[in-house]
Amino acid sequence: MGGEIIQVREVCKSFGKAEVLKQVTVNFEAGKIHGIIGRNGSGKTVLFKCICGFIPVTSGTILVDGKQVGKEVDIPRDMGIIIESPGFLPGYSGFHNLRFLAKVRNRIDDEKIRETLRFVGLDPKDKKHVGKYSMGMRQRLGLAQAIMEDPKILILDEPMNGLDKHGVKEIRECLLNLRSQGKTILIASHNAEDIRILCDTVYEMDGGELFPIANGI
Repeated sequence: MGGEIIQVREVCKSFGKAEVLKQVTVNFEAGKIHGIIGRNGSGKTVLFKCICGFIPVTSGTILVDGKQVGKEVDIPRDMGIIIESPGFLPGYSGFHNLRFLAKVRNRIDDEKIRETLRFVGLDPKDKKHVGKYSMGMRQRLGLAQAIMEDPKILILDEPMNGLDKHGVKEIRECLLNLRSQGKTILIASHNAEDIRILCDTVYEMDGGELFPIANGI
């Protein structure tokens, strides 16, 4: 634990003439939960996609675990990601969806998948097809997908979307548990209560610029 695991240096991102990120510089320390708040369209999701290597920066550099994204590594390893709505095969159960994904890298077995589903509050024996899941169940399954291979870093864009009050409480407990295991978590949320309860550091994204703010908003 400790040390700057993600370093964002003077990052700009433009789409045509629209400048979405403007000279963003920030360091995220390992083993902590870092929150980013901001209105829709402020640039939060674009910043996350740049950190994950999904879209290239226009200028500046991003280092994840000491390696430059887009040069030394295309998509950082050891990273679990929820950005926008997780995509799953609607005609299969949650367990079978995760099993298909797990076979890509063949790092985990079926028991680890079951354990992860239980951890996020889903029943691994449930035969219901994902196409019939509620939004909250899909969010839980997305979190399970992100954490099932035990990554060091989690990038979570609005992970509480669609959850009822009980579900939000359970996922918060999951995230605090993951932090206690030494995970580094970046979370974007429009919910000030999520940020207050979960985050060690808090930033606001406004018009493509990132500002540190005091916790306890």
